[in-house]
Amino acid sequence: MARDVLSLLQGQMSTFSKGQKRIASFILDSYDKAAFMTASKLGKTVDVSESTVVRFAAELGYDGYPAMQKALREMIRNKLTAVQRIEVANDRLDKSEVLPAVLHADAENIRLTLEGLDQTSFDQVVRAILSARKIYILGVRSAFSIASFLGFYFNMMFENVVVAHTNSSSELFEQILRIGQGDVLIGVSFPRYSKRTVKAMRYAKDQGATVVAITDSETAPSAQIADHSLLAKSDMASFVDSLVAPLSLVNALIVAVSREKGEELAGTFGRLEQIWDEYEVYEKTEE
Repeated sequence: MARDVLSLLQGQMSTFSKGQKRIASFILDSYDKAAFMTASKLGKTVDVSESTVVRFAAELGYDGYPAMQKALREMIRNKLTAVQRIEVANDRLDKSEVLPAVLHADAENIRLTLEGLDQTSFDQVVRAILSARKIYILGVRSAFSIASFLGFYFNMMFENVVVAHTNSSSELFEQILRIGQGDVLIGVSFPRYSKRTVKAMRYAKDQGATVVAITDSETAPSAQIADHSLLAKSDMASFVDSLVAPLSLVNALIVAVSREKGEELAGTFGRLEQIWDEYEVYEKTEE
């Protein structure tokens, strides 16, 4: 249901019963917390039954409470400040639950990413990368970790890779200044979406480059610009962005591209092994 939940609640407030008004008022005042509450916890918080909360979601037109909760989460993910994220995480997790909760959430994000993956789009991205005149990779703030990882391995496979790395908008555009037709720009962007990434992707698109978005949703700003989108589920763990599923997707992209490089890549790594041995890049394990 592509509707703003808060606007929906405000518009129908006068039609709600007393219990429903308490639910609606709490969501309007504390939507950042309500989005991560179970129906039972929300009911206890506003002093109504769990079944009242479930019926309330259905009466709003959602297919159950989880659907309303999902709509709330989608709405707020790009709105929460770091302070709000910390408050939400503290409400959701007991100290003793942090380790299993975060790891289970990451595993669930990988599962959901796999279920929603568009194999055709993935294959198209692989082909675009292999035929690119030049490959530009862009990600800022926490997304830079993903962009850097992708760039590290692509630099071993290709001679034509540029990883844009700067916090200055002007320097960012200077690094992609010559991008054009025949080039590929891969933009990594997750909530809270960076304006710099979106602007750079739009510039690349205007210059005739093929633009690839690695992001979390078809409605994400970068996906709206891109020729191809690879979607991976992400979530927040306190003020920290959970990027486990995006990293797993990038791993798959690296492996898929490397398989297409075949013997050429084997020769490259053969030379690299000689260099690593000669310059003692890695520790030698004693026999």
